[in-house]
Amino acid sequence: MFSGLDDVDWASMDHAYGSADEIPALLEALRSPVPEERGKALDDFYNKVHHQGSVYPSTTASLPFLLELARDPATPDRDRVVGLLVSIGEESVERGDEEYFDADFVGARAVLCAHAETFIEFAGDAACGVRQAAIPALGLLVDDADRALTLLRDRAALTFCLPERLLVAQTTATLALRLPVIEPAVTAWLAGPAVDPAGEPEYRLAALIHQARCAPGAIGDELVPALIGLLREIAAAAPPEQPWPEPPPVAPPADGVPPFVAAAFEDLVRVNRRYSLTADLLRTVHHLLGARVPQRTDLLVEQLSSPEPGVRLDAIRMTSDLVEGWRGDHSTLVRLVAAQLGASNPEVAAEAATFLEKNHAIAEPARETLAAVLAGHGPDGWSAPRLHLRRVHQKAAMALARIGDARALPSLYVALDSNVDAWSAIQVAGSLPQPADGLMSRLCDRLRRSGLAEGGPSGEVRVILSALGELGAVSALPLITQMLAGATGRQNWEVVQSALAVLRSFGPAAAPALPEIRSALDADDTWTRSAAVSTLWAVGGDRDEVLPHALALLETYASWEAADVLGQIGPPAAVALPRLRNLVADEYEWTRVHAAAAIQDIAGEPEAAMVLDTLLAAWRENPATGNVVASCLKRMGTSAAPAFPQVRAELDRPERGGRFGSIGNDAELLSDLAVVLPS
Repeated sequence: MFSGLDDVDWASMDHAYGSADEIPALLEALRSPVPEERGKALDDFYNKVHHQGSVYPSTTASLPFLLELARDPATPDRDRVVGLLVSIGEESVERGDEEYFDADFVGARAVLCAHAETFIEFAGDAACGVRQAAIPALGLLVDDADRALTLLRDRAALTFCLPERLLVAQTTATLALRLPVIEPAVTAWLAGPAVDPAGEPEYRLAALIHQARCAPGAIGDELVPALIGLLREIAAAAPPEQPWPEPPPVAPPADGVPPFVAAAFEDLVRVNRRYSLTADLLRTVHHLLGARVPQRTDLLVEQLSSPEPGVRLDAIRMTSDLVEGWRGDHSTLVRLVAAQLGASNPEVAAEAATFLEKNHAIAEPARETLAAVLAGHGPDGWSAPRLHLRRVHQKAAMALARIGDARALPSLYVALDSNVDAWSAIQVAGSLPQPADGLMSRLCDRLRRSGLAEGGPSGEVRVILSALGELGAVSALPLITQMLAGATGRQNWEVVQSALAVLRSFGPAAAPALPEIRSALDADDTWTRSAAVSTLWAVGGDRDEVLPHALALLETYASWEAADVLGQIGPPAAVALPRLRNLVADEYEWTRVHAAAAIQDIAGEPEAAMVLDTLLAAWRENPATGNVVASCLKRMGTSAAPAFPQVRAELDRPERGGRFGSIGNDAELLSDLAVVLPS
């Protein structure tokens, strides 16, 4: 096996993490008798040679040897090797077309399409896993559309395996989208199983959804009621709910890995899981429905009402996709998700709590349900030994804290006193109502014990500082000033910037810290100097002192922040106008937006036409600039009248907008734009 492997100049090629000279060893490991070695080699192939769907010359050079492995009946895990080949094929077909031309993808596609007959054989293999891994290739790599459809129809008729039939329905739609000449025949064929009373409801659901996928423009109002009817059939046939196994204990993070990083990787693993057979189908139809928020809401109400915990868990995530991406009154869905906090399945309850913490900006309808969960567990639920119960409690406490409810405080105190996942509690501490003396004293004690003075880690210090700023903890000013001085001396610029942000939020009340603020003006780090200048203005308010520093920053990559400060200074900063006008012509839209807003605040009405042209053009180019644009339009008053059509268009848009498209930024955007329009 692997004849010619050593003839390939692997060392001359790269993969995502460097030289490809390790690929021969990975290929050998894929046929190892040791499962752990095979698993690691496959993971390395995905992570390095096919990183996040990428295809490199080394990926293409690997294909003949992967095909050889897949053809050999003695190869262990043949289905996984075939799955790797099909994944490379899928990316190569999608990204190797004329619109997205990339020679590496084109080369891989050519190799795989030349072996289409091999994948046809795999799709009829005696091993179920190999067949299922290969079926998608019939829609991707077989260029004879009529033959591919015949093969798929035959595959559907021959199999008694429901997951395989679902794959056939998906692949026929993929075929139609890739080769539109076959679309009428595919649509006509899918129409049969979509209404066949003898077929399983899951298969009818798949046929109906993939029929819509072939012609999304033809989707009518009848689709969602039909899907709901099929979901009810599936639910009626569901077996009684069975307890899910408890998750294994989570290993402590490796040395040097912050706990929040380890938690983020655990979340990634969870997010990529599918808990029900219909999950991918329903995700597909939600994508097809797009802006039809009422119809998607009706469908999600049905999904969240399913007796199957896996269906409800997947539905919670799809609900998150809807509320994060689309505007509307989502209170019904929030209440239905909150009801899952009482689910007998602890993983469903944990997912519901995670949803409410993540989407806290619209979690108000769940307030009392969240409080009841915490009351039922007691504060020690934060450190419960059962991992799902702990996750439910922690996420519920964090959600309640983020909506400003003091009933979360006892749980946060347990976190800070026991040091169990204290980093999670610190993240939300600043959202709680003031005063919270017990919370502030704990945060200050933790800040003193941080070990930063001895060069300890700065991540937690920065989060604590942020929380103290959000809490308005002016009483902590001496400690914050001390942290600023120490971090400046050690040139720990990240902590310096965090401390400056807190002092900036205090405004003139932070005047005793002015000497330490001034000491950061000479920092080697541009972002630190920028933070010091904006803090000096917010705390000291001496324009004669601040102006030279802000003007100097206009010549750096911190020009946005400098422009903002100059705009706050207003007309006395007129000396900056020539430079700001130059920045308005910058190729980067964010630079243009901040410069234009500063010109408006400094020069006012005479510059209004130029400012509006700049703001509106940048906003059209990048909707994420909307918050800065809307804030400036609001300050412009009647001069913003030419922007009214674009403002109305934004208010009528169903998608969320603003910075990061987040729920909170979108709400702020809509609020500001509503003020811009005449009443």
